[in-house]
Amino acid sequence: MRLTRFTDYSLRALVYLGHNTDDRVTIHEISEVYDISKNHLMKVISNLTRMGVVVARRGPGGGIRLNRAAEDISLGEIISNTEKHLQDPDNAGLPRNDAPLSNSRLHGCLQQALQAYLDVLARFTLADILDHEEDVADILEVGEKAA
Repeated sequence: MRLTRFTDYSLRALVYLGHNTDDRVTIHEISEVYDISKNHLMKVISNLTRMGVVVARRGPGGGIRLNRAAEDISLGEIISNTEKHLQDPDNAGLPRNDAPLSNSRLHGCLQQALQAYLDVLARFTLADILDHEEDVADILEVGEKAA
């Protein structure tokens, strides 16, 4: 399974926010922890805000935080939203009807496999991947461990 960098950053931001529920955090803080471009992270947070998963406040005392409980944030929802090609099964890398390998049976099998993938992801939430006993850096192998 290969996810885009946008999805990777979205999941990392959510994990970080899930481990820091007591305070608002800044994009700069997340950017520093994961060594992610602030510009990329701003786009990620903007998308998560549009989805209603994150709430952002500008200005003094501002920052970002989860807008829902971790138990209410479906990994399937996040991944299907950030992996735009999965939203339209006909454009999800499956053979087109005019492609040589696109007979209806193969196309149908691949569509079922894609749906099964999304169904499995829908069964998991952010809470399922958060372990409050571990440090967030250990979970995501950031810093020295990522080298």
